Amino acid sequence: MARVYREGDIGDEITRKRVAILGYGSQGHAHALNLRDSGCDVRVGLYEGSPSRAKAERDGLPVTSVAAAVSEADVVMMTIPDERQPAVFEAEVQPNLSEGALMLFAHGFNIHFNQIAVPPEVDLGLVAPKGPGHVLRRLYVEGKGMPALFAVQNDASGGARDLALSYARGIGCGRAGIIETTFAEETETDLFGEQAVLCGGLTALLKAGFDTLVEAGYQPELAYYECVNELKLIVDLIYEGGLAGMRYSISNTAEYGDYTAGPKVVDDAVRNRMRAILTDIQSGKFAKEWVLENKAGGASFLAMRRREAESTVERVGADLRALAAEGMIEAPEGSPVGGEAG
Repeated sequence: MARVYREGDIGDEITRKRVAILGYGSQGHAHALNLRDSGCDVRVGLYEGSPSRAKAERDGLPVTSVAAAVSEADVVMMTIPDERQPAVFEAEVQPNLSEGALMLFAHGFNIHFNQIAVPPEVDLGLVAPKGPGHVLRRLYVEGKGMPALFAVQNDASGGARDLALSYARGIGCGRAGIIETTFAEETETDLFGEQAVLCGGLTALLKAGFDTLVEAGYQPELAYYECVNELKLIVDLIYEGGLAGMRYSISNTAEYGDYTAGPKVVDDAVRNRMRAILTDIQSGKFAKEWVLENKAGGASFLAMRRREAESTVERVGADLRALAAEGMIEAPEGSPVGGEAG
């Protein structure tokens, strides 16, 4: 079993370093604010005209250019979107990195798939919280933490591992647990989870369930509540108590249907397609496709985004949320304890 590092196992080296956070989106704002509140010397690096500048300044953080932030820092964390990182790194980060500095990434994509090459005299590491940045920040404020992964691929200084762990502690992840990994393992498992389960697999399943009920003549609003809205209740139960905890809280009827119908939906054919998705990730096929998509201006990506936004399930959901916000209907609330979950 992997060792889980907690606050008591980790030093406070990060509080004696100057830290630059590049980007101030979901992950960037959480890293910067959590580190600041942990007593670290933090600055935010943004491109000229960035809409995030005003927000970071309102949050009380010093903001400068990416190049200036890097040149001032002992530790640099890259939270800019994957597709923009290589150009920013080449133009503004690499020329300003100090020998012995620690270059960190919140996701290993560009390092693992050779889109960015960090100089050998610079330490290279990874600190990847396992969840969205706004949740990372909320948990920190509540005195809790989010699990994280960390890795060191180059330790020119001899202190990269301790410093990377200290960084993870600084953003609050030591409260929940930090596990050591590699850039390859973090990248490949993260992409697979997103594509096959958490995003791709899940949204396809929700839409298929919704469409099946609507095509059979049921009201779209009921189909949305049953196949989409109630998902949060189930996910919350799993988060709190695992699959067993969820099954304890739903009705026996729902639990029996879980055991008998689930394997019919996710059968060996689905598992084989999941393995094919993992193979495409491991081989670099997906990475090449995504890099080329961005070099072409993202036309296919943007078209898919527009098409999905216009789908029936999205329109029905938006209408129901608007009605609930106006107080015209009451959205289902609470836990399905003692009753049917779906």
